[in-house]
Amino acid sequence: MGKILVIAEKPSVARDIAKVLKAGQKGDGCLIGEEYVVSWAIGHLVTLAEPEDYDEKYKKWNISLLPILPEKMKLKAVPKTRPQLKILHKLMHSSEIDSIICATDSGREGELIFRYIYDIAKCKKPFRRLWISSMTEQAIRDGFAALKDGSEYDLLYHSAKCRSEADWLVGMNATRAYTTQYNALLSIGRVQTPTLAIIVERQKEIDAFVPEDYFELQAYFGDFWGTWTDKEEHTRIPKEETAKEIAVKVQGKPALIEKVEKEEKRTPPPLLYDLTELQRDCNRKFGFSAKKTLDIAQNLYEKRKAVTYPRTDSRYLSDDMKGKVRHTVQRLSELEKYAAFAQPLLEEGGLAFTKRIIDNSKVTDHHAIIPTDAKLRPDSFSDEEQKVFSLVAARFLAVFYPYYRYEVTKVQVRTEGEAFLAKGTVILEEGWQRVEKALTPPSSARGKKKEEEQKLPPVQQGEERKTEKTKLLKKKTTPPLLYTESSLLSAMENAGRFVEDEALREQMKDSGLGTPATRAAIIERLLTVGYIVRKGKTLVPTEKGRKLIDIVPDEMRSPQTTGKWEKGLSSIAKGKMSEERFMESIRRYVKFLVQDAASGRKAGVVFPEETRRGKGRKTNSFGKCPLCGRDVLENTKAFYCAGWKGGCKFTLWKDSLKPYGVELNGVFVKKLLKAGKTERIPVALPQTGEKGTAVFLLNKEKGGMPEMMDFMREET
Repeated sequence: MGKILVIAEKPSVARDIAKVLKAGQKGDGCLIGEEYVVSWAIGHLVTLAEPEDYDEKYKKWNISLLPILPEKMKLKAVPKTRPQLKILHKLMHSSEIDSIICATDSGREGELIFRYIYDIAKCKKPFRRLWISSMTEQAIRDGFAALKDGSEYDLLYHSAKCRSEADWLVGMNATRAYTTQYNALLSIGRVQTPTLAIIVERQKEIDAFVPEDYFELQAYFGDFWGTWTDKEEHTRIPKEETAKEIAVKVQGKPALIEKVEKEEKRTPPPLLYDLTELQRDCNRKFGFSAKKTLDIAQNLYEKRKAVTYPRTDSRYLSDDMKGKVRHTVQRLSELEKYAAFAQPLLEEGGLAFTKRIIDNSKVTDHHAIIPTDAKLRPDSFSDEEQKVFSLVAARFLAVFYPYYRYEVTKVQVRTEGEAFLAKGTVILEEGWQRVEKALTPPSSARGKKKEEEQKLPPVQQGEERKTEKTKLLKKKTTPPLLYTESSLLSAMENAGRFVEDEALREQMKDSGLGTPATRAAIIERLLTVGYIVRKGKTLVPTEKGRKLIDIVPDEMRSPQTTGKWEKGLSSIAKGKMSEERFMESIRRYVKFLVQDAASGRKAGVVFPEETRRGKGRKTNSFGKCPLCGRDVLENTKAFYCAGWKGGCKFTLWKDSLKPYGVELNGVFVKKLLKAGKTERIPVALPQTGEKGTAVFLLNKEKGGMPEMMDFMREET
């Protein structure tokens, strides 16, 4: 009987699995045991082929060759990791291997990594699927005891394959089409472009915002302050004169407490963490980027075995996890930091499993992120790991604690017919908030301090007071806030709210831009290609990013289009939509994008010159091209337009003015481009050698060639 080949996604995961399977003998790119051979990918070993792999003609970016729509998408090895792919190919076809176990990450992308390897190797051997949410030894054992036939995950693979091919078709065709049309490298993507549009639209709102002055009036009634309100309890007074008139009117006058309302309010514990919510909190509290949070959480999952699978979009647990939850609470109770809050939950009735914690209908591929039930040693974690783990552990314990209860008191005072409102809050029970406050590090954010809410004295309806003094506050309306990574993640998750059509908005409730696992990479991509920059904790669009959104069609920048596709991919995974139907819609869309780009440039849109990165030679601009507005650069023979690839003919040959005895150098060109003409300079007429002075003008009709004007003979 042959052995079973186990393929993990990363070497570190393979080592953990090999330890459980007792496969300790080192082989070439694998670990060998009596029953199992454990090997690994290194992330993606296989990717979709490039356009030139289909036809050499596609090496050149030419809009006339678009769209590129292969009937069947080809695969190719990732060059850097080709040696490991060869090892897997050899193992998969080895006579010693009878069957295979897919042990890549339990999600859409992990499924794609394995299937692409399986396909490119043309392997026909049967395979089963390991599906686990934790990397503890017990979780791995339990997973191997519950392996499923690989075919049960075919729909997930079809969804992953469609996502991969759709991104290739849209991104590659649109990038080539708009890049060639606008003579600028314009990276365009199915998800990244509508995400950029959200950031750009917010910036436009801020730019268009005109602040307005308004006023608030406060009055002091002996032992508390009240704020003037209208009938709808609005506090804003548009005109200073009006506010002053009210102040004079009530100053020193009797006041009556008309109404005292007390209302108890309750805030339930928050839901457990999914990846997006964890990324939001880490950005808000610690300033971590979405990618950094994901990397730390992945480390806590893979290496530390401290948290469950992080790339999840669920915030609930399944019913069969109750025993594991109790064991996890027990583990936390053994740690000094968490003992005070974990131990009470182990007492009779301490673990109350509500619908906000356990809900099978809301657990998809994976449950919420919680600590594992392994023996934990947080003191060995890095500072950043401790911060992220503390959030996960605190939230896990907090969900079992009572509601946060507080009492809101509203006091309405009337004087001279004007109403003033005072509010105060009394905390009745801290509940779950006490847990999170005690166990999570304080926020490093330097936000604006909130005005402290006053403590109201005991007051009764019908009491009489006196308006002892007033205070006029001048305020300004404020523009919308720039996006931070935290607020952008929320916007991506809830992209449906940007859709005007009510029916479509309802359809998009369960689909946003990207997935929890991909959103961090999308934000990083926008930064890398220069569409946005970080300013402190905020994300600001660049000129290039804003101009890209100006030129692409509404369908490309609208979250509605991508949201519908994400919903479609989800439907494929659930067996409710065929991949053929989905891909046909993508192909139609690609044709539309290419047609839009080919229809001509948007008037007046010129992209800024690219800044070279790395060690490459910097390019010096001498000014803007008079024909197309791009930068004018220099080589050994000429000054030329950076848009020459796109057909701009502007060229100033360095020897073109030699017959006039004029050296065409950088100083000359800068002045010529800036003013459209030179100052009067010494020249010699080429026909006669006669000396004098002249002015040179740019002649746009002759490709920008300088033309001599106003020759004046030299006086003898």
